[in-house]
Amino acid sequence: MSDTQVKVLVPGNHLMVGLLGQRDELLRLVESAFSGVSVHVRGNEITVEGAEAELVAHLFEELVLLLEQGQHLEEASVLRTIDMVRADERPSKVLTAEVLRSKRGRAVRPKTSGQKRYVDAIRDNIITFGVGPAGTGKSWLAVAMAVYALQAKQVDRIILTRPAVEAGERLGFLPGDLMAKIDPYLRPLYDALYDMVDPEGAQRLLDRGTVEVAPLAFMRGRTLNNSFIILDEAQNTTPEQMKMFLTRIGFGSRAVITGDVTQVDIAGGRSGLLGLEKVLTGIDGLAWVWLSSRDVVRHRIVQDIVSAYERAASADVATGGTDGDRASGPEPG
Repeated sequence: MSDTQVKVLVPGNHLMVGLLGQRDELLRLVESAFSGVSVHVRGNEITVEGAEAELVAHLFEELVLLLEQGQHLEEASVLRTIDMVRADERPSKVLTAEVLRSKRGRAVRPKTSGQKRYVDAIRDNIITFGVGPAGTGKSWLAVAMAVYALQAKQVDRIILTRPAVEAGERLGFLPGDLMAKIDPYLRPLYDALYDMVDPEGAQRLLDRGTVEVAPLAFMRGRTLNNSFIILDEAQNTTPEQMKMFLTRIGFGSRAVITGDVTQVDIAGGRSGLLGLEKVLTGIDGLAWVWLSSRDVVRHRIVQDIVSAYERAASADVATGGTDGDRASGPEPG
């Protein structure tokens, strides 16, 4: 492909610092991501030359749109924008879709196209499965959607639950009564709730029973109407527990089931999440969203670690090392 030249006119000099970075560090980030491209800036005009000039010009246009919509650009967000543009996605549509404004005034938004699909699926379906590795925002975004549904009076209460299972630990060895033993397993759900609602407000919701946080075993025998229910760490349910949970969902309710099938901690590895997509295929109002290393929004090294595990799992499947079940990974340590 011959080299091409494309010019981008930025609408206003006031956007240039936010676009290029204080010492042009964001510009250098773009140049390093597209090694065959050279970028020249003169005033508010950017000239891009090289084989991928049109792609880089489109990237700058998307970054300008983000700035115009009030986004602050930093290294992590620019890298995610580069990934999305390479995948022929529209960052200006993904990164500006607000889910909720927290009590601290911070906007809760999807940060990747996978997260946007996940949020849209939760909004449009009765039951949504969000499956993917650590750091993809599965639980955090689910809690944000639950708080939004409660505030919009779409539901009367939020129920947060997860199986009380951890690698190598038993409840009996923990101090305190039953709830004290279970509390550490539920703590991540409390943390997500406190991110969305101020501590005093969250405590009032808990005290009134508007928000309930409980282990999965407490769901047996109940019918959950007009509720937003989140089952977290679903890879650690047994098939019987998963069926029990799914049949608790009543009228006016919505459920989100999150899990990471590479981190199964239950004895024997008999997970109620593995293979379930095949069983439930074709049911209206039920959606599956599979997130990957591209959707990890923690430190970049976490994304690199997840990618390494995904490559190892793919190599294992290719050589016949596993049964090829989707998203299976290395055995938990």
